[in-house]
Amino acid sequence: MAETTMVRLEASALERFGKALLERAGVSDVQAGTVSANLAWNDAAGRHNHGFERLPVLLDRVAAGGLAKAPILQFDPVTDTMARLDADGAFGQHAGTLAMDHACEVAERHGIGVVGVANSNFYGTGAAFVARATGRGMIALALSNSYPKVAAPGGAAPVLGTNPFAFGAPLAGGDLVVDFSTAALAGSTLRAVTQAGGTLPEGMLVDASGAPVTDPARADDTTLLPAAGGKGFGLALMVEVFAGVLTGAGIGAGVGSLYGDLARPSDNGHLFLALDPARWLGPDFAPRMETLADMVRASAPEGVVRLPGAARWAAIDDAAQNGVAVPAQSWAELRRRAADAGVTAPEVGA
Repeated sequence: MAETTMVRLEASALERFGKALLERAGVSDVQAGTVSANLAWNDAAGRHNHGFERLPVLLDRVAAGGLAKAPILQFDPVTDTMARLDADGAFGQHAGTLAMDHACEVAERHGIGVVGVANSNFYGTGAAFVARATGRGMIALALSNSYPKVAAPGGAAPVLGTNPFAFGAPLAGGDLVVDFSTAALAGSTLRAVTQAGGTLPEGMLVDASGAPVTDPARADDTTLLPAAGGKGFGLALMVEVFAGVLTGAGIGAGVGSLYGDLARPSDNGHLFLALDPARWLGPDFAPRMETLADMVRASAPEGVVRLPGAARWAAIDDAAQNGVAVPAQSWAELRRRAADAGVTAPEVGA
């Protein structure tokens, strides 16, 4: 596959631009700012398939009525440490940000905070929310169900989504952040490989008869397999129970597709957990995390093993120095939309 050409933009200018485009589409000021900041963070972290590349389809969903322009999000306390959030059809990036921040605030008071979200939409990467929590000294989880595209082991019909799972913990020099799809391939990665004209190894896609498929262009009539067979499917079920069943959100086919019916709210469910490690170990948590991290880093016969999250923090540091990288093709589409909407796009490198 050809290497993707990138352009660089100053982070605050990129965020203002995204916010202006969303506001021009009728999205409320607060929600537009939260969503644009989330997209910019993902681009800065090198996760471009969840960054500004997603803004066009989000704008299309706003125009079609599939995303609420001015949702009223309401927290419903379940106990002192647990709450439900009805996202009222909001952008998942907005609902997720509010939910994780609320979970952290509760954890700061009680040691743990859990928020279940229903009536939401696609939320991007769990890492973006987990990083908010680890930045406040919390251990955190972020789970989301998604449009069904994954078969059960031995099956061929899609029953669950790629159901991503994210976990994080504070760590000096760059917090530990783990974020992965429970499918053999993330839906965003499948889309990127398809657009680039690439091929896939066997063991990722099957057709309706269960036969392996390696051509990603056939994605619409194929089904993803779970990561690591039954183990990945077990994790996907866990995510579906916590993020879908427990929260009251859509389950399985009850969850809509980001790129499907643009007028249909997706009804994704999410679950966020924040835990204050200081309540368990006080000042001993940080050095114990360092011990664990050093054990992992030193486990290679040569060089150093890189911990999950390290690549994200390196990319974020680079973006702070040199500007946020955005795929040039995505930027061209955003400039076109900005011109149509009467929004001024920032200059590349500015």
